[in-house]
Amino acid sequence: MQNSAIYLTEQIRSIEHTVFALPHPPDLMMRAGYAVARITRKYFLKNITSAQILVLAGPGNNGGDAFVVARHLKDWGHAVTVVFTADTEPMPHDAKNALQAWQTAGGKTITSIPNETVYDVIIDGLFGIGLDQSQSRPIEGTYRQWIAAVNQMKCPVLSLDIPSGLGSDNGSIYGIAIQATITVTFIGLKPGLFTNSGRDCCGRVILETLHIHPDHFPEPHSWLLTESLIQSLLPPPRVANSHKGSYGSVAIIGGSDSMIGAPLLAGRAALHLGSGRVYVGMLAQSAPVVDFLQPELMLRTPADLFAVESLSCIIAGPGMGTSELALELLACAIDMPVPLILDADALNLIAQQHEIARKINQRKAPTLLTPHPAEAARLLNCTTVAIQNNRMQAALQLAQQFNCQIVLKGAGSICCLSDGQRYINITGNAGLSTAGTGDVLTGMIAAFSAQGLELGHALLLGVYLHGAAADDLLQENHGPVGMTASELPTRARKLLNHKIHQLGLGRTIHFNS
Repeated sequence: MQNSAIYLTEQIRSIEHTVFALPHPPDLMMRAGYAVARITRKYFLKNITSAQILVLAGPGNNGGDAFVVARHLKDWGHAVTVVFTADTEPMPHDAKNALQAWQTAGGKTITSIPNETVYDVIIDGLFGIGLDQSQSRPIEGTYRQWIAAVNQMKCPVLSLDIPSGLGSDNGSIYGIAIQATITVTFIGLKPGLFTNSGRDCCGRVILETLHIHPDHFPEPHSWLLTESLIQSLLPPPRVANSHKGSYGSVAIIGGSDSMIGAPLLAGRAALHLGSGRVYVGMLAQSAPVVDFLQPELMLRTPADLFAVESLSCIIAGPGMGTSELALELLACAIDMPVPLILDADALNLIAQQHEIARKINQRKAPTLLTPHPAEAARLLNCTTVAIQNNRMQAALQLAQQFNCQIVLKGAGSICCLSDGQRYINITGNAGLSTAGTGDVLTGMIAAFSAQGLELGHALLLGVYLHGAAADDLLQENHGPVGMTASELPTRARKLLNHKIHQLGLGRTIHFNS
């Protein structure tokens, strides 16, 4: 999984220091610049013999990389304009050498972006991965003007390592950030490329390891949640000689007055993704006795759920409210010795009730919390901005504090398992920004848990497939507008069955009940 491993800035710096300490260290700047020049030619200049190229060079090593790119593209016959304003004295040694090599090759620099030229491609080499650590305030002045100008130009943009203005560890935007078409990232993948605003800024991400030997990389603790990983988590193809009890039972507690749709969405999702039986207990005084759109759901009073034999997984929270009754039911759910998924109002109750939080920490059975950033902020007693500015650490802190598994939802949802391993999801789109999609996700995860997957594996499979279903709908609808939560379960079911069918081709399946 080396190509899906994710590294924080300090880990990338450690890799660089290890390489630089070798008896004959490679010139990583030369490797990076040449790699980007090749990629630029491959993706943007295939049929252009003399392109107009704008290169933005910053004051650090990212700018040095940009000078190397510019030199190669100039050598290949393209018209390259380099914009650079930094004083050469404080530049890092390698970057200064790259500037000198550009000048020796006949290259010049100017201090502002020409307005009259139409460019075939822009190379963004202003700021690299050090922005998280060095930038205590938003980008202002000349650099802000340059970034704003580039974002208005109707031509492709290639960013070096990470789009300038974007935090590599957190995906936060420092005032303004380049909107890249392609980001060529060096050595290893960074969290900020895939979570928070990274999903909007980076475009296609291409990894260039710069031919650094794998032995120089530390053991990763974070990865992308990829298709290849999901293939290993799929439940096996079903056998004919099975019954509803073979696929587990899910109980859902929620649905206070005016919120009965939330547990119904979760229940329908659990059924569509394969749970053998789904029970829904709603708190509302006027709760329905049957779901006419999904009559297979077994509606009960919440208290009756705890008497159901052989429950496989419990969900508490969708539309539950924060009443005394909700608190009592949550406490009962926590006491049940089965996998427990806590969502929505259950999370708000945990944030308010220290005793409930303590009981969750002491649970022996697996527990999963599914907060969005605002809920995570309540659980950690901080601000939503603080959560978003450090999503990777927030997910880990939640998992440790509550002795549980976590999915911190949002663009690039972060799944943190109980052992601290984290996975950033790469599926999903803005169509999920609508009411009820979180309830559907919870039901999907519960279905996989009920079918026998370890809760952490159910989490990863559910999060990935939830986003993949939205991506499938995005293609069909030609965009995210108007996507609804109720559309997701049937689309996810179709994708799941297709993947399981592919998994089972040519295999003999042995079933143990």
